[in-house]
Amino acid sequence: MSEQCQDTLRCDPNDLQQAMSIHTRKITDSCRDKDCIEDLRVYLTRESQCILDTAAGARVRCAELLYTYIDVEPVAFDRNHYCIDVTFYYQILADAMVGGLHPAPLYGLAVFTKRAVLCGEDSQAHIFRSDTRIGGPDGITRVRSNRPTAVVEVLDPMVLSSRIREICDCAEAGPVQIPEPIQRMFEDELVLSSDRRRLYVTLGQFSIIRLERDAQLIVPVLDYSIPTKECRDSVGCSAEDPCEMFSRIPFPTRQFTPTGCDHDPSICEQ
Repeated sequence: MSEQCQDTLRCDPNDLQQAMSIHTRKITDSCRDKDCIEDLRVYLTRESQCILDTAAGARVRCAELLYTYIDVEPVAFDRNHYCIDVTFYYQILADAMVGGLHPAPLYGLAVFTKRAVLCGEDSQAHIFRSDTRIGGPDGITRVRSNRPTAVVEVLDPMVLSSRIREICDCAEAGPVQIPEPIQRMFEDELVLSSDRRRLYVTLGQFSIIRLERDAQLIVPVLDYSIPTKECRDSVGCSAEDPCEMFSRIPFPTRQFTPTGCDHDPSICEQ
C-alpha cells in the first residue's frame, strides 16, 4: 500500500492487511458537570490572614487548580455502579485594600468535594501487573485490583464573586484535613482555625468524569504508522539564520483579532 488511508470508514477492505489485538481502556460511563460553588472558604496563609484582619476589603483575582484527589468505591447493592468522590484543591490569589496603599496580595487554599455515580460494569477478574506491590505506596491490593479507573478532566475555575465575613457570622465546622503535600505548596503556614475574619469565594467550574476499564480489542490493521516529519533541532536551540527562523513562525492573526469585553485572560502569573 503506497500511502496510509486517512479515513477508516472509506478504506478499501482489500487494503486491510491483518487484524491485531490491542490493549486499551474502554470508557464504561461518563458525565459532565457545571458546578457553581458558592461561598467556598479560603484558608489563607498566616501572613495573608494578618493582612485580611486589618483590610478594608478584598477581591479574589483568580483561582488555580492545584490537585485533584479521586476515590472509587462500589455502590452497595449494585455491583455495576461505582461512587466517585472527587476533591479539588485550589490556590486562591486575592487583593486586599489596606489604607491608601497599593493592594496587598493574599494567598490561600480552597477545597471542594463532589460525588458522581457511574456504571463501571462488572468484572470478576483480578488484574495484576509486573509493577504491582501489595500494600505498596500505590495502594494496590487484591481487593481493589478489579475496580475501574476514574478519570477527571477539569478546567481552572472562574471566579464569580468573593466576600469577607467576620468570625461571629460564620457557622463553626470541624477542622479541615489538608494533605501535607498540599500544605507544602505554600511558602507560609495555612491558618485553619482561630481566625478573626474569613475570605469566601464563589467559583464556576466545568468538569468531565468517566470510568474506564482495561479491554482487549481486535482492530483492523491498515499499515504501521511511520512518522513523516523529519527530525530537526528545536527553534532557537541551534545556531541558524535568525531571519530564516523568523520566517517559520506563523503570523499571530488571533492576537490581532479584537476580543469581546467579557474576555478575561488569566492573570495568575506573577
